[in-house]
Amino acid sequence: MTTAATPSPPAPAAPRRPLAWLERANGWPVTLAVTAVAAALRLPNLHRPFPLVFDETYYVKDGWTLVTLGYEAQWPEEPNPDFEAGFTYSFLEKPAFVVHPQVGKWVIGLGMRLLGADDRVGWRIGTALAGVLMVLLVVRAGRRLLRSTALGALAGLLVALDGLGITMSRTALLDGIMAMLVVAGFAALLVDRDQAAATLAARLRPPGTRAEPDADPAPAPDAAPAPDVGGGLGPGLGRRPWRLWAGVLLGLAVGTKWSALWFLAAFGLLSVGWDAAARYRAGLRRWWQGALLRDAPAAFASLVGVAAAVYAASWASWFATPGSYGRGWAAGRPGGTAFTDAIASWWHYHGQMWHFHTTLTAEHNYRSNPLGWLLQLRPTSFYYQSPEPPEQLCGAERCSQAITSLGNPFIWWFGVAALVAAVWLLLRRRTTTPLAPVVAIAAGWLPWLAYPDRSIFTFYAVALLPFVALVLAWAAGALWHWSRDDEVRRRWVVTGLVTAGVLVVAATVFFLPVWTAETIPFRQWQLRQWLPSWV
Repeated sequence: MTTAATPSPPAPAAPRRPLAWLERANGWPVTLAVTAVAAALRLPNLHRPFPLVFDETYYVKDGWTLVTLGYEAQWPEEPNPDFEAGFTYSFLEKPAFVVHPQVGKWVIGLGMRLLGADDRVGWRIGTALAGVLMVLLVVRAGRRLLRSTALGALAGLLVALDGLGITMSRTALLDGIMAMLVVAGFAALLVDRDQAAATLAARLRPPGTRAEPDADPAPAPDAAPAPDVGGGLGPGLGRRPWRLWAGVLLGLAVGTKWSALWFLAAFGLLSVGWDAAARYRAGLRRWWQGALLRDAPAAFASLVGVAAAVYAASWASWFATPGSYGRGWAAGRPGGTAFTDAIASWWHYHGQMWHFHTTLTAEHNYRSNPLGWLLQLRPTSFYYQSPEPPEQLCGAERCSQAITSLGNPFIWWFGVAALVAAVWLLLRRRTTTPLAPVVAIAAGWLPWLAYPDRSIFTFYAVALLPFVALVLAWAAGALWHWSRDDEVRRRWVVTGLVTAGVLVVAATVFFLPVWTAETIPFRQWQLRQWLPSWV
């Protein structure tokens, strides 16, 4: 005689996140408020300073010829005075050898196409809007990563108030555009992570049950083991449009500067790691094999494959314009076709770019060792003038007008402390929350340590800024959580956090003149040079 099997009790309902509806209601108003702060610090007075500053001499003129001719063209000797005076069509038709892809220069060039190449705002509006958008994306990414609107807003506010973020938004350079696209790709992957976890939970849920609204997609630790689906590998996770979008955005980032490749690789590993963690939490017996066999190939196609296709497509004007630099290098080869000649010429051009980047060792007063980037030990001076007459302009014997790509010292110095704490806790397996921004910082910083003799600059760290801010916001939340059950501890933590916040805001107000080329007395400029290496 056989007995009917006793059905397993349903897994307990996933816990609700408290006040989840309020978090959703406040999300966009808070996001837009923080974004407004960023806009107020980035958009006014973009016409200042009047001349091209630092590498604007390359990217502004390259952007203008790109939108005018379809390729970056050469200019006569000493073209800047004429260009700054409004003679913007003095370029030559001969193509120029340039060492960065085209996406960022399209952003700069389209701003000039919209507002005019003789308008300083037109030069810088593309990077300024990218900087504002980056703050919005950091708020949304932080809110999702840290499960808190307040902490997401804090991360975004830190980026909004940082001097490196402000200066890179207010000058027409490529790194701020690349940083925004990297953050956009990261934010898209966070959405994909949560949707994939929800899909996995839904496909493993016993028939006849449904998810609780506002529940965390991760099953409770004591949930019943998952059914033996797919031999323990677990189900596939279906279509993942947000991961495809991440591939598009990261492809555009690489199409701005090649250094985004490190983020693409790191984020691909993160995505597969998140899938593996979701399978592990779901109780799947062969969770890591499932991630390796079911998730990794799709992740590679969605991220690397899509990014490669987008990167190639970003060179469309180079392929379409016969006058582009190196476009005809392979023309006329025996057995070649128009298509194969174009690809061979493109590949040869990339070899020239690679040679330039790996051999550039020219001396520069503001080149910096990457070891000092996180501490902002050697910021880059983009612009410095002593305008005349000083008595009328600043009421002193000597005036200064400067743009220094110095990050807010307290954001970066506190950020290093938070980063050390995050790494220590990750190694001790006390938390996994800050893993993603720590990985992003490693991807954007550690590779540069292999090139200490290269001509590289601290302002490259603008790509690290969003992730430093996320680690800082996580640390603030962790301290608050640690102190909430102890009155004495809570008073100390609140005092410390408020003091840190006051220091950050005060530093932004204090350093803003040397981030925005405001005319100030020379003595006031000197007071802002806290370290000898800042001069």
